[in-house]
Amino acid sequence: MRLRVTKAAALLIVAASGTSVGAADDAGRDVGHDISARPHAASAWGGLQNRELVPEGSVLPANAIDTTEIPDVVVEAGAPDNRPLPYYRIGKGTYFLFGNIAHLDKKNRGWNGNAGFIVTAQGVIVIDTLGTPNLGRRLIATIASVTDSPIRYVIVTHNHPDHAYGAAAFQELEGATVIAHAGTRDYTHSADMQRSVAYRRELLPRDMQGFEPLEADRYIGGERFGKARIQLGDQRLDIYNSGKHHSYGDLVVYQVDERILWISDLAFNQRTTYMGDGDSLQILEALDWMMRTFPDAALMVPGHGSVQSPPFSMVARTRDYVERMREAMRRAVDNGVSLLDATEQVDFDDWKDARLYESNQRANANFVYREMEQAYFGE
Repeated sequence: MRLRVTKAAALLIVAASGTSVGAADDAGRDVGHDISARPHAASAWGGLQNRELVPEGSVLPANAIDTTEIPDVVVEAGAPDNRPLPYYRIGKGTYFLFGNIAHLDKKNRGWNGNAGFIVTAQGVIVIDTLGTPNLGRRLIATIASVTDSPIRYVIVTHNHPDHAYGAAAFQELEGATVIAHAGTRDYTHSADMQRSVAYRRELLPRDMQGFEPLEADRYIGGERFGKARIQLGDQRLDIYNSGKHHSYGDLVVYQVDERILWISDLAFNQRTTYMGDGDSLQILEALDWMMRTFPDAALMVPGHGSVQSPPFSMVARTRDYVERMREAMRRAVDNGVSLLDATEQVDFDDWKDARLYESNQRANANFVYREMEQAYFGE
């Protein structure tokens, strides 16, 4: 079931989504179901919570867990910063913002990735900040619509704009500790960021007002797959350095007691993966590590696409794509096929209906070909 909102119906959509969610106390803590106590209770969660605020012309699944439906949210140009965004509740005190599966454009205005937040009696933990300062401010407003608890931690899983550029809004908050991967500092001083910011300021000048490069209070680096723990109220979170598989540096976040794993862009759901950055071999290594380390995870939350319950088919599908691309480009380099010919010839018929296939397939082939070329010549 999907919810399509028209002007006439915008204030009338109050039908039940078919989900059952627990109540919340004054601090915003859920006092109903607990998926950590019932491993297969994911179906009790996932419902859209504020249907009345879904923008006109938008389409949203009624439930964000294991859905094959794809959101199509119109972000209104000029919407006030204090207008909350649509959100889902996926677990005890745990909320999810389901982004568009698309490239940046004037329709989604930078909301083309997921984010979330966790409410405790002692404060709120935010995971990713969306794609512009305006969306960051609206994410803050969304949190304020759920709880009066202050934001205490902001975890930015990696430097890509759709996850990190909203952080500027959170850096203005008193008492909020911003956590990012150590590699983010390299991105901040890179030509990649300069080009990205210039493009977004030209396309979305109002939305990008107030942008400042991310400066975290705490950086996670060191040993690959090492972790740091934070605890706030009744929530324990382990933050893992998962390497540089997708960006200048990537984090994976595990809600220990709820068994919810925020995997960022380590695996993609409902769209073609993006490999134009990072390290394709590290993707495979990190996927193996993840499946070994979290065999009891109840939910996985990707950076793009819907939340999944076991057996986490997006992991196997991402792995299959990466392995096939690496093998295709390895053969091309071994056989002396040029970069141009290799990228034009590689096609995966079973992926052609996936979102962003046409744009990402060539970019991925180009990046992996260069990786294989470097390996061939021992660079």
